[in-house]
Amino acid sequence: MQNTIEQMRIIPAIDIIEGKCVRLSKGDYDTKKVYNENPLEVAKQFEDHGIQYLHLVDLDGAKSKHIVNHKVLESIAGHTSLKIDFGGGLKTDEDLHIAFESGASQITGGSIAVKDKPTFLGWLEKYGSGKIILGADAMDEKIAVSGWQEESDQELIPFIQSYQKKGINYIICTDISKDGMLEGPSFELYKKILSKTKKTETVITGSGVEDKEVIGVSLIASGGISVFDELPKLAEIGCEGTIIGKAIYENRISLKQLEHYILENG
Repeated sequence: MQNTIEQMRIIPAIDIIEGKCVRLSKGDYDTKKVYNENPLEVAKQFEDHGIQYLHLVDLDGAKSKHIVNHKVLESIAGHTSLKIDFGGGLKTDEDLHIAFESGASQITGGSIAVKDKPTFLGWLEKYGSGKIILGADAMDEKIAVSGWQEESDQELIPFIQSYQKKGINYIICTDISKDGMLEGPSFELYKKILSKTKKTETVITGSGVEDKEVIGVSLIASGGISVFDELPKLAEIGCEGTIIGKAIYENRISLKQLEHYILENG
């Protein structure tokens, strides 16, 4: 069984540095480009086009290793009905408390899941798998941390599998080499992740007992989205959602196109 096109969520991204809406290329802070000084204005544009979800990244937080731009989160959550997943610099229980108090529907933990597994698993136990997303961002299938400034020795697939066994459901995977490059997403990598995380369950049918393969994780694709036609391909391979950033800001994919897609497939 695979996710269908009707089920794939469209999740625009807003990355924040110094309270402004920016984009980077391959996570390099030196490539920063400011697209709007008012992230709330951008979020409202998304909402006006039927978008329900937002991926909000605190890039200052990722660098500082603690939450920084929670006021931006609070503003967007307070003035839109967007369901926001928030990440970047979440390292302590207090960071998480601030994020949820500021209006996050979900949080994404990346570096913390590598560097402080007990804390991350504590969050999973306390808040549940619906609230906690595993950020599995990689370069050459090795997990990267600290705002992608460091590469760890963790292999991507075993890393995801280990957390899947602990109850993680939602995974955001960014191929860093693709991020912000507008060259297309890592279709083959996502196929590989989905094939390696599938589960089988035993079901009773009219003809007896049989094993049935089911989707193991809710995989959210991120990085490299460049044209609208890539979206149905991601849905077809089984991605539960896709995060779109620079393609929107550079007018490669219009909000009107996304609005039509959501209406057609929602």
